[in-house]
Amino acid sequence: MNIDKVAGLLATALTASLLALPFVSLQPNRILPGEPLGLLNAAGPPGLWLLLLLPLCLIKQGLKLRLLLTSLALLLLLYTAGNTATNLLADASPLARVSLGAGFWLGLFWLLLLITDTTLQLKLKPPARLLLISLLSGSVTALLVSGHCDNLSLLKEFHNRSDFWHQGLRHLQLALGSIIPAVLAGIPLGIACHRSPGLRATLFPVLNILQTIPSLAMFGLLMVPLSLLATAHPWLGELGIRGIGAAPAVIALFLYSLLPIVSNTALGFDRIDADIREAATAMGMSRRQRLWQVEFPLALPVILSGLRVVVTLNIGLVAVAALVGGGGYGTYIFQGLGQTATDLVILGALPTLLLAFLFAMLIDILIALQQGRHA
Repeated sequence: MNIDKVAGLLATALTASLLALPFVSLQPNRILPGEPLGLLNAAGPPGLWLLLLLPLCLIKQGLKLRLLLTSLALLLLLYTAGNTATNLLADASPLARVSLGAGFWLGLFWLLLLITDTTLQLKLKPPARLLLISLLSGSVTALLVSGHCDNLSLLKEFHNRSDFWHQGLRHLQLALGSIIPAVLAGIPLGIACHRSPGLRATLFPVLNILQTIPSLAMFGLLMVPLSLLATAHPWLGELGIRGIGAAPAVIALFLYSLLPIVSNTALGFDRIDADIREAATAMGMSRRQRLWQVEFPLALPVILSGLRVVVTLNIGLVAVAALVGGGGYGTYIFQGLGQTATDLVILGALPTLLLAFLFAMLIDILIALQQGRHA
């Protein structure tokens, strides 16, 4: 399948989603279901401009132009949604809400895939990829900050949550607070497993068992011993080590993080050619010098691949930690489920997804830079 066929399939799916599925939903309030409205019925001229722009995204020659047009289509999709919400609420009751429909979300999904496909075909270097992500993120942020989309129910939920950024900081604290100790412990353990087959045979089954325990079960298993510790030693409770809160979340995420980091570290060192080690030894390098100046830089891309898995896994699992009082964006997800408020659920899920995506992209860029350095 060539580039044009892939782009054609994505654009066809995008157009079909926008035309066949509800673009928005006009609800009497934030909880009750509303009336689904299609793009052509609700969006007006901006919706027509969006549909006219889509065929131009299939230009056979000039991938850079296609990337520019698809990026403009992404911004126009968001602009159209905001404009539609403003028009629909002009004559509605003060409690009315406009929620984004399946057509918008699927359209956004196909557009992002089309942008990703074009980016891959362009084979952009890491700095160019970072610049592209920055420009797209900045443009979307500028559109949202302008207030054009404030009438969307999702943005109303955002403005009603004064602790949104605090919960985001908490989300990152829990994720990074478990990843950093896992890296500090996992890399030495991975190196030790590479050097000691006996340790590998003992440690890997244990880490595999930990990985199979469901997250809620892991949180529950940790609550009892941590509660007993806090009761027996009140000073631990004052430090935040108790059965609920951040402590069980960080410990559980730390345990989940060990297997990918340890296994990828061991694999990275396993792949180093023995001739390279012999050459380093022949040059007079000590074992420590050979480790940090030769072996570790060569194994680093594989280690970073494991770290990428850990980052995306932990950022997602932090959302579940809200059930044990950990905080983070998972708080909005479970509040929304309890209130049957779909947009509140999305307000918690969407930034979690974006955080995982951005961190994964940054690590991918680091891997590409490291591989290019040793190419």
